Amino acid sequence: MMTKKRQLHSLILLVALTWTAFAQQPNASAPSVDRIRHVITYLASDALEGRRTGTPGATEAAHYIAGEFSLIGLRPGMQPAMAGTRGGNQSAYLQPFPYVSKVELGRNNLFFANPGRADDTEQFLVGEDWMPFGFSTNGSIKNSEVVFAGYGISSAELKYDDYAVSSVKDRVAVVFAGTPDGDNPHGQFAQAGQIRFKVAAARAAGARALLIVSDEDKLKDDRLSRLSYDNSGEAGIPVIAVSRQLGAKLLNMENTAVLTRAQSVMSAWVLGGGPTASCKTPCGVTHNFPIAVEGGLSLTVDVIRRESPSFNVVGILPGNDPKLKDEAIVIGAHYDHLGRGGEGSLAPHEGEIHHGADDNASGIAGLLELARMLSTQPLKPRRTIVFMAFSGEEEGLIGSSYYVNHPIVSLANTVAMINMDMIGRLQDSKLIIGGVGTALDWRSIIDGENSAENMRTAALNEIGTSASPNIRVSLDPRATPTGAPIVVGINGQPIVTMDLPKLPPDFATPFTLTLNEDGYGPSDHSSFYSKQVPVLFFWTGTHNDYHKPSDTADKINYEGEARILVFVDRIIRDIDKSDKRPTYTVAKSDSQGRSTGFRVYLGTIPNYADSNDGLKLDGVRDDSPAARAGLKAGDKVVKLAGREVKNVYDYTYALGEMKAGQEYEVEVIRDGQRLTLKVTPEARK
Repeated sequence: MMTKKRQLHSLILLVALTWTAFAQQPNASAPSVDRIRHVITYLASDALEGRRTGTPGATEAAHYIAGEFSLIGLRPGMQPAMAGTRGGNQSAYLQPFPYVSKVELGRNNLFFANPGRADDTEQFLVGEDWMPFGFSTNGSIKNSEVVFAGYGISSAELKYDDYAVSSVKDRVAVVFAGTPDGDNPHGQFAQAGQIRFKVAAARAAGARALLIVSDEDKLKDDRLSRLSYDNSGEAGIPVIAVSRQLGAKLLNMENTAVLTRAQSVMSAWVLGGGPTASCKTPCGVTHNFPIAVEGGLSLTVDVIRRESPSFNVVGILPGNDPKLKDEAIVIGAHYDHLGRGGEGSLAPHEGEIHHGADDNASGIAGLLELARMLSTQPLKPRRTIVFMAFSGEEEGLIGSSYYVNHPIVSLANTVAMINMDMIGRLQDSKLIIGGVGTALDWRSIIDGENSAENMRTAALNEIGTSASPNIRVSLDPRATPTGAPIVVGINGQPIVTMDLPKLPPDFATPFTLTLNEDGYGPSDHSSFYSKQVPVLFFWTGTHNDYHKPSDTADKINYEGEARILVFVDRIIRDIDKSDKRPTYTVAKSDSQGRSTGFRVYLGTIPNYADSNDGLKLDGVRDDSPAARAGLKAGDKVVKLAGREVKNVYDYTYALGEMKAGQEYEVEVIRDGQRLTLKVTPEARK
């Protein structure tokens, strides 16, 4: 029979060996830096050619992500996995959505003015005198009367209607581009003056077609002449842009100078209050309004829209709670990027591969790691977790918009959406979280998980083989060993202690957080917030490689991304462990009045983090007006065009008032010094 002392020795040895063996086991639910690096390196490789939606590279990326979902063991989103299979066929993970990747002119685009009299018949050339919009409905119109309808704006909210004095029913409406207040993004007509709203107003007034007169001297210089498609559906009527020269002819004006004067008077009349008793239409114009052109117009529009295979990738981890498993948490990231440049690129030339390592291979790597972590943790999620890899984000949130209108799990049962977009450039522990105003619960959860105590505890929980604790044994009842006690004697003194390992640098340090209220923003969470789903958006900010070929895998902070994933994982677990779903709230808008419809271009890349003392620039596009002015990444803009700048809204307001070709002063803080530079904006093309 063993003595009590030998029994104690054996017990202590068993406990020590057990703890040592446990400590030496890698933590399967911890993020792997090597796996993150592998995923980003592949997705950002030349082989996938930038992953633009609808291209073979994007399709290859979709199949790769589907394969990873299958290996992890997620259930395919589009159909249940077959019995006995781990993940199911890769195609079962793909949610196809319609996407037009290319618009071409057909063979039958014709434009004739005054065809009623053979000697007056004049044909105008497509691409030079006129150009159909990519979303125009195809069709033909014969000998239609043409009626001028101001700016083509109709808004009940503004109590303004260009069609109230211009009957366009069964006629062709001709309108000025833009708005009476010069496309001011903060002006009262900013929304109603958008092209799509003008089309809706023309259709409601009964117009057979809508012709929009360009603001540029040469139609080819106007972005309206670009044959592109926004994947938002057809117009319902033919819609075309016409040159100013053709616009003057259609409105029976001698030349474009008369047209310009008429437009100026029209704008002043509208901004001055519109119709009055003495002047129901703009007075002082050579031609009275409305104008109905004698003769007629014949028009044939023929555009060809070509679709390409495009997919969201959906994997599902079923919940294990009998009641809560019908509720879902969506975790998302987009995998598409900009291909070889073009629309959306900040590179000076097209043709180079835009690798998109940070934007957004980093988010996809995070999505896959979270799928592994949540699938392998001992306590499985109570709610169903839907892992979503979106495409079409760079084209306008097309994939996520399609999903929220064709959800796999009912949006009424979707309790939260967590979005990761550009999480690969962590610097100085600075992390931006958007959407914190979309649920009452978000701030308390975020603040709690970002506390020093919880960060250290979480870091210790994630420790694997590289940081095994040291076990020390003491048989002296008078000793008081330091460390974390494992075995405590009857006298309350530690007998076996564990020295806590030294943590990796900053791994247990709280993040320096920038919290933004708004649930809207330039990423996929916006689609869910529009459906009243609480959202959180994680990102590390823009940088000088944003939307350029230089966004490559070698510039990713892999250890920093792993830290972020541990943090996101804990927030997801907090959401899941509560019986109560997050309480949706309407967030304070951080983008009120902001518009992308500026007519001038500087080439700056603003930092959208909250600021009260200026707008920091994360980058400046090469060979841009800003670069020529001497602006640099890291500059803080404090004054622009005579207006004080304290935040991004002040900056966009000043930008909206600037004119192309006119020189303005811009004041910046650089290395503690205030500098005054001069910048000349260009017209946005």
